Amino acid sequence: MTARETIRQYFREHRDEITKTVVDLTREMCAEKTVNVVSEKLPEFPFLKIRGEEYRVAKIVKRVLDEAGIPYNEYARMEGRPNVIGTLGKNANGKRLMMPAHMDVVPAGEGWDTDPYEVVEKDGFLYGRGTLDNKGPLASILAAAKVLKETAVGDELAGQLQIAALADEEAEDPDGIDYGIGYLVDEKLVNPTFSVIPDIGENMERIDIAEKGRTVFKITAIGKQAHGSTPERGINAVYMMAKLVNEIEMLKFNYEVHPVLGDPSLNLGEIHGGAAPNIVPGSCYIYLDIRTVPGMTKENVTTALQGCADRVVGGKFQLSCMSWNDAHGVDPDNELVHAIQKNAKEVLGFEPEPFGMGGGTYAKTMNLAGILAVGWSPGDDEAYHVANEYVEIKQLVDFAELTCLLAIDLLA
Repeated sequence: MTARETIRQYFREHRDEITKTVVDLTREMCAEKTVNVVSEKLPEFPFLKIRGEEYRVAKIVKRVLDEAGIPYNEYARMEGRPNVIGTLGKNANGKRLMMPAHMDVVPAGEGWDTDPYEVVEKDGFLYGRGTLDNKGPLASILAAAKVLKETAVGDELAGQLQIAALADEEAEDPDGIDYGIGYLVDEKLVNPTFSVIPDIGENMERIDIAEKGRTVFKITAIGKQAHGSTPERGINAVYMMAKLVNEIEMLKFNYEVHPVLGDPSLNLGEIHGGAAPNIVPGSCYIYLDIRTVPGMTKENVTTALQGCADRVVGGKFQLSCMSWNDAHGVDPDNELVHAIQKNAKEVLGFEPEPFGMGGGTYAKTMNLAGILAVGWSPGDDEAYHVANEYVEIKQLVDFAELTCLLAIDLLA
């Protein structure tokens, strides 16, 4: 019996057992409140001592790997924010496939029907913060690793499969210090040949081969505080900012439409100003989220925003680029994409199509570092970062099987 036949038969005969493993692991990991926010918002989450606290999920991951007899390495830029990478296969110097999922989550937010950290199973779906993004897929790849070990297929891989549970995906501090994939790549602690990022949704029907760049700008309007009864003695920063917002809403960037990514986007996500109704606000600031396409640079985006500020008569503004990363893309005609399409056709009955997306994943960091990486995963892309986040259990189990098959095809 071939390795592929062994895996297909194992999933047919042990599907209930594998499903229970995936569900139980997802439930256990989602109960850990590994919320990642920028440092200035940390006081809003009193259950956190540091951002992310991914060590809480890492303990679960290490236990699973230990129980399965799968060796792993742990790397951490700071205590409490580890990255755990389990390995299967004969030769780390051969081809290497990394399957990385992140252990941090966004805040729960409002509007939940149930406790966001207590996973609810209903009608074949799991509901809870992290079920899709990204603890459910992490449970899938851990289940895949267990199957590969139990069947001995993983020990016979000529290359190396890397099952990675990583930190620091959901938020970036203004200092730009990365504790997850950026840290691992920069320090040359990992160097996979291929990587599949299970963090895009699309119900495994599409493969992310290109992603827009993302930048966050903070713009502060500088006025003069005064008593609300004598507004003529002050300069109202909120009024000033309102004029700038109007200019930004009409802003058109200079760019070339990308064949996959299309046009850039701009979103004004936050606005803050004023201390009390009877005080003329002396300052007001906004945060802009801008998704760029190839060819756009930090300099020309900054120049465009400064142009908006310059058009506000009497305005005084301070612009600050809080973060920047470039757009990226890969040719879809490659070994990794072909392997995904082949196996999806066999297991799921359809061939996923390549596409580009505005969101960002670990694929960006890897591709910009010369590693062939794409995004492909279970789940509905509309379930990310929302109340009542959900994922279909069947898709998580299917993804575990597909992870095994991809390892066989790419590392044999």
